[in-house]
Amino acid sequence: MGCDLSGMNEDRVKSMADLLRSGATMTSLSCPVCSSPLFRLKNGDLWCGQCQKKVIVVKEGEEYDEARSITMLSTVEQTLLDKILEVNEGIRAASDLDDLQKLSVTLSSLLDNLKRIRSFRKA
Repeated sequence: MGCDLSGMNEDRVKSMADLLRSGATMTSLSCPVCSSPLFRLKNGDLWCGQCQKKVIVVKEGEEYDEARSITMLSTVEQTLLDKILEVNEGIRAASDLDDLQKLSVTLSSLLDNLKRIRSFRKA
């Protein structure tokens, strides 16, 4: 049993293949707009390879704003992780103690914020 992709353009099929190669998994869910399969990215987000858009699933009884806030927290978390990596590279390259001190303070602040975001997501 396969997925009928005959109605999709070749670029979108290639995009879906790229999603799989990058570690995304195809789910049993389908896009509410185009009905193509949805993919779960490594960060947990759902993505439509046909529409090239993030999809938010709102469960019955769950408010849209609540689902949106979960998505925003995920975005902030990813931004913090990216910045932590950048600061880490700066620390590795730092030779001046003043620069190292500033980067260490920044890293500490980023890690504190990451901890807070993750505690919100668990709550």
